Amino acid sequence: MDSTLACLVDWMPRQRWYTSKGHSPRLRLLGALDLTSPDPSARVRVLVVADDAVVPVVVYQVPVVLRAGAPTGAALIGRTPDGLALVDGPHDPAFTTALLAEVSDHAAAASGMTARVLSGEQSNTSIIFEGAGAPVICKVFRQLNPGVNPDIELQTALTDGGSQHVPRAIGQLAASWTDPAEPGRETTGSLAFAQEFLPGVEDAWRVALRAAAAAESFTSAAHALGAATADVHLSLARLLPTAAADDDARAAVTLAWQRRLDIAIAEVPPLARHRDAVSAVYERALRTRWQPLQRIHGDLHLGQVLHAPARGWVLVDFEGEPMRPISERRRPDSVLRDLAGMLRSFDYVAGSLGRDGATAPPAWAPDARRAFLGGYEGRTGHPATGPLLDAFELDKAVYEAIYESRNRPDWLAIPLAAIDRLVGTG
Repeated sequence: MDSTLACLVDWMPRQRWYTSKGHSPRLRLLGALDLTSPDPSARVRVLVVADDAVVPVVVYQVPVVLRAGAPTGAALIGRTPDGLALVDGPHDPAFTTALLAEVSDHAAAASGMTARVLSGEQSNTSIIFEGAGAPVICKVFRQLNPGVNPDIELQTALTDGGSQHVPRAIGQLAASWTDPAEPGRETTGSLAFAQEFLPGVEDAWRVALRAAAAAESFTSAAHALGAATADVHLSLARLLPTAAADDDARAAVTLAWQRRLDIAIAEVPPLARHRDAVSAVYERALRTRWQPLQRIHGDLHLGQVLHAPARGWVLVDFEGEPMRPISERRRPDSVLRDLAGMLRSFDYVAGSLGRDGATAPPAWAPDARRAFLGGYEGRTGHPATGPLLDAFELDKAVYEAIYESRNRPDWLAIPLAAIDRLVGTG
């Protein structure tokens, strides 16, 4: 196993899902799960490893296939001392077939499907299965946490509740591993989640971007998207526990806002001049009336919504905002966090066009924002505008400023303009 971990140390920093860029991994094995391989020449294992190079420790899932022969290319992790090739599992049919059999609980169905890895993902690896029967997409969670992943929990609840606004949940795979902080204690968490795959659909970002570039109104689509979002929120409030927005809950949210603002000011110095104005927006929000808290999407934007012609808007990826601790993402929260994320996404459509030399009509984003909120309010009967929504949108823009400064500095002007507007200086 030492030789396997040595191969992973060299290979993991080159993967998009490895979060600790700039560090050389220090890995230790927490657990391993053997899957039944349909290929007698291959051994399929799921490794759970801790990376001690960062604090707090990050736990990763690395599915591998050990086989003889000479596989080459990006899927090759390395070679063991006895000459076996160590292959990244999602790119090997021995793993993909074994995985689908596990999550669907039906090995015969898995044998009739072909697999391909979805490109472009940052934090997970998704595998699309097509062939015999309805197509399936299976998300392999690369970074692991104890407990049921929110994506599985929420989409399964919505599927069981009859919602047409999420892909149908099919199955999941869980495992146990040693707690990295307490070697004598085991913990259990989610490894993979399979759900209905909707082929030939576009996400809402592409639909909206095309409309803005052509100077076409997006108000009808945005209104329908607001209604679909409301339907999902109403279903989640009915299916899962809610909580009162008491003093402690409100204080926890506002503390998280302030903590994020402090990080942003440290990393984006131009924001320092807005500290008092941003804090004033947060104070107004704390004094306003809050609706009961409930489970929400947690990272809603146009890229998290698919347009399925036969079903309308379909929401996906309920894991929550990646920069928030998993414990926060599992708590009941304000639905306004989701609304704020979508409002910011409309601004990003217009802002991204401006970067490319094209220009959206000045009213495109404001009109889409109003239509989205109108669709939401029409379904729920509750007003969505006001100081609390302003605070959630401002917090989202502060988050974007941190993200853009770290990853895409040339996009930083988009959230900075939103912050100016939301504090009344733009």
